[in-house]
Amino acid sequence: MSQATLRIQKISGHAGSVPGESTQREPVLCKLIDTTTCIGCKACEVACVEWNDMPFSPTIFENTYQTMPDTRWNYWNLIKFNEHERDDGTLMWLMRKDQCMHCADPGCLRACPADGAIVQYTNGIVDFQQEHCIGCGYCITGCPFNIPKFNHETKRVYKCTLCADRVSENLEPACIKSCPTGCLHFGTKEDMKMLAESRAKQLRNEYGFADAGVYDPPGVGGTGVVYVLHDIKHPEIYGGLPSDPRVPWSVKLWKTPLKWLGNVAMIGGLVGLIVHYLRYGPKTREVELERKHEGEQP
Repeated sequence: MSQATLRIQKISGHAGSVPGESTQREPVLCKLIDTTTCIGCKACEVACVEWNDMPFSPTIFENTYQTMPDTRWNYWNLIKFNEHERDDGTLMWLMRKDQCMHCADPGCLRACPADGAIVQYTNGIVDFQQEHCIGCGYCITGCPFNIPKFNHETKRVYKCTLCADRVSENLEPACIKSCPTGCLHFGTKEDMKMLAESRAKQLRNEYGFADAGVYDPPGVGGTGVVYVLHDIKHPEIYGGLPSDPRVPWSVKLWKTPLKWLGNVAMIGGLVGLIVHYLRYGPKTREVELERKHEGEQP
């Protein structure tokens, strides 16, 4: 990888073509999270905060080992602790690293009306450019994973960038570098899917998890972050991971048909102006004064 990995392929709110689009092929990158080997040490949380120089965020204790209930604008990576009772009555800790999924079809980018506020690079990373953010919050409604978070002081929205700055220098994301159990991996999407499927097969054949599988939801075109789960049929038990995430219909509606209808209406208005001009000609100051004078006559 090199600086070229940050070539842009999609831009939010952009009317024209993307400069350099389709001029370079690059492998799509991916983070693999094996939830079956996560020990909940939170080293990835600390690494994320330190590398991105986040301001302090007070924790909230709610009878759980979880640092806080949800991610925040200044806390992009959170280990979710979920106590699950199995059919035989035994308990399991289901720990999942919650963060931006870097969807191939990102709902946040689709929903955003601000030109250049959200970009997707050719390597699959979805990045927020806060200097272009207008604070409308539409990206929040467009995300099926509840990831973007709003800062009420700066009026900007923030989320995980998959350490795009590190990746552009051929370095792994900070969280992966800090993981002590090897539960986190980083590489091409093809390699990570192969590794994930191999691990899921091992869980099914050797450890008795008949429903183990890989979470890479097709409803958003696949994701740049994939999970190995003990139970792929019920991802909701891993801290509310949606079973079939999709870009909300409201975003698709106002960004496609309604936008198209608006463009048609605008073009219709322009055509009407041109027809009126060709038929009646331009209004002059003299004509306007004459009509006004005639209207004042008794």
